[in-house]
Amino acid sequence: MLAACTDISPRRQLQALLAALSLVSCLAFAQQDSLDARIAQIREIGRFIPENALPMLLQLEAQGRAAAAPTKAEFLSQLSLVRLYAGQKDEALVVAEELLAFARTQHDDAVMAKALLTKAYVLFDMNQLAQSHQLAWSAERLANTTGDMALRVQATVSSGQSFAEEGDFPAALAKLQAAVALARGHGAPIPLVSALNALANLYGQMKEHERGFEALEEASTVAAKTKSPGRMASLKNTEYGLAVETNQLQRGLKALLAALALERQIGAHSMVATSLVNLSDSYLKQHDYAKALSYANQAIAAAQRTNNHATEATARVNLGEAYLGIGSIAEGKRSFEAGLAYYEQSGDKPQLQALMLEYGAALERVGDMAGAVVAYHRERRLSKELFEKRRQKAVWELQAKYEAEKAQRQIELLRGENLVKSTELDNRRLQQRIWWLLALVFALASSVVGLLYRKVRHANAQLEVKNLELKQQSSRDPLTGLYNRRHFQEFMRNHMQVEKRGSGTSGEEMVGALFLLDVDHFKHVNDTHGHAAGDAVLKMIAENLQVILRETDMIVRWGGEEFLAFLPAIPRSGLEEIARRLLTGISSHAIEHQNSKISVDVSIGFAPFPLAPAGQPLTWERAVNLIDMALYLAKAHGRNRAYGVRGFANFHETSMEDIEHDLERAWRAGFVDLAIVPGGWAEPGSGAASAKLSSV
Repeated sequence: MLAACTDISPRRQLQALLAALSLVSCLAFAQQDSLDARIAQIREIGRFIPENALPMLLQLEAQGRAAAAPTKAEFLSQLSLVRLYAGQKDEALVVAEELLAFARTQHDDAVMAKALLTKAYVLFDMNQLAQSHQLAWSAERLANTTGDMALRVQATVSSGQSFAEEGDFPAALAKLQAAVALARGHGAPIPLVSALNALANLYGQMKEHERGFEALEEASTVAAKTKSPGRMASLKNTEYGLAVETNQLQRGLKALLAALALERQIGAHSMVATSLVNLSDSYLKQHDYAKALSYANQAIAAAQRTNNHATEATARVNLGEAYLGIGSIAEGKRSFEAGLAYYEQSGDKPQLQALMLEYGAALERVGDMAGAVVAYHRERRLSKELFEKRRQKAVWELQAKYEAEKAQRQIELLRGENLVKSTELDNRRLQQRIWWLLALVFALASSVVGLLYRKVRHANAQLEVKNLELKQQSSRDPLTGLYNRRHFQEFMRNHMQVEKRGSGTSGEEMVGALFLLDVDHFKHVNDTHGHAAGDAVLKMIAENLQVILRETDMIVRWGGEEFLAFLPAIPRSGLEEIARRLLTGISSHAIEHQNSKISVDVSIGFAPFPLAPAGQPLTWERAVNLIDMALYLAKAHGRNRAYGVRGFANFHETSMEDIEHDLERAWRAGFVDLAIVPGGWAEPGSGAASAKLSSV
């Protein structure tokens, strides 16, 4: 054999070597294609059954980390997302950071876009929404520079969903429609199903339900080509959401049951947990508490199996409401509070506020008025906090806009000054060269300076107008035109809190007064007719308040659906009459909205101001807190009525802190003199006032 080898010519040896290298290269490419295909298969499994996909990915870890940059990036992205779907958030973030560090070394826009999207998904699940949105938008900009159409569709969908989560629905709609167009051009069914499903959900958020159903119908047709039960189940869940929004409860229930069957067919435990929660909620809406109880318990077990704390918390809230529905009040409150605790810990305040309203209403239905008042107080604190944050954000945005306009005006002014200087130089040259044109040049220069002077004066006038507009916007509520909370607080800080005693024309004592109004069942108006109808109701109430009260009275949009009025001087005996006028004046008006007539009632808390128990005047903040408690007594005792604090008795036996802790108990003990002003009608079972209460 050795002799035979020595007879091979050098040329033939080179040819053999090249053939061997070519074979190795072909095998390497084949292995690469096989790895990409395997990761693609696992990606679809991981989307719905992460607990099955994770061990498959771990088996490929050595190959995935050693692969070429695009394959390695896809492997790390899927490993991060599968850990996230499996409830391993911290581990998912570690892998996402590893992918991002790797992407920075590659100078590849597609790899970087994939890394940014992966981290955005992890941060979204960890409730870090602002940072998640910025990453998604950056990822879209990079993805659009590449030829990877599937990545571009995914990035555009994520960008649109981020705009929707920010409340910018026009931008979200433009992005998701662009994603659908990209997916149609791409031709692959799964990206198109994903884009259409996201678009259908957005139409639901925008209350354009018919368009949502149209997008969903197209998505269902395309999804049938994928033969993916998971994709079909996702679309059924979207159909459930649209059906509930349009009050098609039976259609929603049918869609949910179909989704649950598909999810159980493939063992998608996380999706099963979500569908079980939605089934419990669906039966709660139909007041079938036994079935709601059963599905809620199944949902808790399924959520614990997948370590999904958010789903478990929602299931416990539904369980609590079902227990309350069958009369198990103590058990219901325990379960409801256990679910609320998760949202308090996670910092999801908008969801917590909505759940507090549901909790208060559920307790009110079963007669636990004390518990309902506590829940409403917690919801009110959250509402005020969220309203203040939104107002502050609006002020910041307005200030930024003003600063930009001011800078632009300064640039234009400098340009004008430069033009003046240039003209003066030209004039000097002309004067030196052509002396007989001096008079003409002087006249021209005077005209230019005069024009510029008029422009400067005009710019200064515009600046003054803008300053006045900014001051007006900072003190007024943009929806109703009433004063806002900030203006009232500044006014009260400068207001002399000394009781101004005097006599009216009839010789009666004159006092100040505070009235706090809250719209009854305002959430029902928004849920039934939409937020545009809610805004119209608030504007109608603001207009009625300006008609009912005097021009000298300060009317404030206190927050959300609350209004505050400060009356500086009225007869002491006239407080109840004003409360009656407010109740009847608002309830007697209605608005037309989309062929529906909407009218509302309000509940009111009121008191003279300043209040001075034992001769010590209360601060305005404590006075407002006291009438807020009186307002919630009105809520708890039937709504459409006013409760007023007229004074205090036997104050040496109690303290202001005890009264503020429980106003109703203090009233029933005889320490507080309250007045009740009923509205046009009273809800059955509201009861009569006790002997301690003065009723008008």
